[in-house]
Order: sequence, then structure tokens, then C-alpha cells
Amino acid sequence: MPQLYITTRTYTNRNSPYIFLTNGGGKTEAERCGDLSRQLDIEISPAQFICGHTPMSEMANKYNTVLVVGGEGEKCRTVAQGYGFKDVVTPGDIIKADSATTPFRKLTPEELRNSRERDFSKVTIEAIFVFADSRDWAGDLQIILDLAMSKGGRIGTLSETFDEGPPIFFSHNDVVWSAAHDNVRLGMGALRGIVEYTFKEVTKGKTLETHAFGKPQIGTFEFATRLLKRWRMNEHRLNKPPETVYFVGDTPESDIRGTNQYNEKAENDWYSILVKTGVYQDGTEPAYKPRITVNTVLDAVNHGIEREMERRKTSQTKKPHLVDMPKLSLEEAQDCAVFSPMEERPLELTA
Repeated sequence: MPQLYITTRTYTNRNSPYIFLTNGGGKTEAERCGDLSRQLDIEISPAQFICGHTPMSEMANKYNTVLVVGGEGEKCRTVAQGYGFKDVVTPGDIIKADSATTPFRKLTPEELRNSRERDFSKVTIEAIFVFADSRDWAGDLQIILDLAMSKGGRIGTLSETFDEGPPIFFSHNDVVWSAAHDNVRLGMGALRGIVEYTFKEVTKGKTLETHAFGKPQIGTFEFATRLLKRWRMNEHRLNKPPETVYFVGDTPESDIRGTNQYNEKAENDWYSILVKTGVYQDGTEPAYKPRITVNTVLDAVNHGIEREMERRKTSQTKKPHLVDMPKLSLEEAQDCAVFSPMEERPLELTA
């Protein structure tokens, strides 16, 4: 965090646009920015922050009743409603309606108060969104599978073909992530794999196709590009994309992979920088190679600044070189005048 503190100060002092892109979630962007602003002692706006589930906001007009999974308490319901989803159901709502849904999970008194009473015989779940890491893998897995095997998203029904369930979206696909523990911890990508594997086992070979947002998905980088363009225009009055975007990350499988793949189609240069402070283990060969590997985030920022200064220095020292210029002759000209900046006089043109 001290490195990030200095980094954001450096970028702010240089008036350089920057955004944050994380696969994490479970809170509103405003709450995440508030936490980060207090930690860094600098104002971070939701307009420059992307959670793993932020791009899901663009789907609020497509689906009416949705199941939102993950996170603490009612926070993900609040996030989804803030995005504009009209009817948000949580696993707690389903368990409250039928406690036999999850034999080994009982709602706490607080969960019982917050969960909403519904007549699910009249409810159709149109899509499932895993906004944040599950706090109860077994219970959430059971509910997701029940709906995946249902007739059109109706709870309590069972499809004969197992291909009628609602679409399932995960906010990211990180199998592991770096936490306080010495070793990496399991992430949402692991739950996604378990959902797909278990569905295949239970349905005797049927395949379940789920969808993921977050890094390294190209859609998330496209969303980040739109956000960066708006931020540059609104805060810096720059009405054009940057020539180079320096993308700093600690996970080769998501950060570096996504940046490199997006760079192949982007209109500008997306420059991947891997830092040794997260999932990546120093001394190993990353599965997806960055343009450069450095020790810390501050080192990454300094590298970007030095690279840009060197590029500007090179461009300023280059002399213009004109080629294929036409040969001019005054002998064939009839009406012409040659001007000298040291002599100003009226010019008379005759027919």
C-alpha cells in the first residue's frame, strides 16, 4: 500500500489520467473508492474505478428478474439494484422460502430478517450473476445447479433436456488470488469450474456453458477503454485516446494475458507490466509474458514515465527529412512573386 500511495501521488502531480481495474467486487464502486481514498489519502472517483461486476451494469436492461450470488450480507443486492436491475433475488430469499433447499446451511437471524419472502412458484429467474466470491460454496452451488437444470429458470422444476436454464455470468475467472496467506487462495474461477464439472456429472454428460467478465476477458478491457476515454475528457479535456496505456498487474493469467490480447486489436498501444508483489512467483516463467517485469507498482510507474520521456526526447531531436519533393523552376512561370520575410511590399497581379 505505501508503494501505491506514492504511485497515485506521482500520477496526480503529473496530471496523468489513470484508472483502477480489479476483478474484486462485492461492494458498490463508491464504497470501494471511499475505502481506497482513505487508505491513499487522495480522492478516487467511481468514474475511474472498475470492479469485476461493473460491466454487468450494461445488462440491467436485458434481464428483469435475476439471481445475484456472493458477497457479504445484502451488499450485492444493493449493487445490482444500483445498476438498475429491477427484481433482484438472493440465495437467502430462496432458502427462506424452502429451508430444505440447502440441507447443511441454515440462515442466521440477520439473514432471515434481510431475506425477502417470495412465492417462487410465480417467479422466473432470467439470469444468474455471481457478483463476488461465495461465502457458502455448497449452498450457492446447489442453488445455481437447481436453476441450471430447471425449466426456464423456474425454481422447483426439472428440465428433461437440461438445456433450458438461465444464462450464468461470473464477474471474473481467477482460479486463485493473492491474499494474506503465504500461499494463493481459491477464487471465483474455481467455483465456476466446479459448477460446470458438477453439472456434467449430475446430468450424465451434458455440458454447461457459463460466461465470465473481468480480466482477461476482452469485453472488460473494452469497458475500461470507454471509461478511460470519458475520464480523460471530463477531467483532463483530452478528446482522444492515449497513445499508450500502461497496464500494471500481478497475475500473468489475467492481467498480462488480457492486456496482450487486447493490444492486438486496440487502436493504441497497451503495454503490459508484471509486478512481483502478487500471484506471480519470482524466478518462475510466467505463462503469459509481459513487455517488462519489475519489482513493485512504483517501479512500474517510473518505468512508464522514463519510457515516455525518452520517446519524447527522441522525437524532438529528429530532424525533418523531406523526400520526393517536386523540382520547381521559375523560368516557365509567368505571374509569380518571391517574398522575403525581410521585405514587405504590395503585389500587383496583371492578367
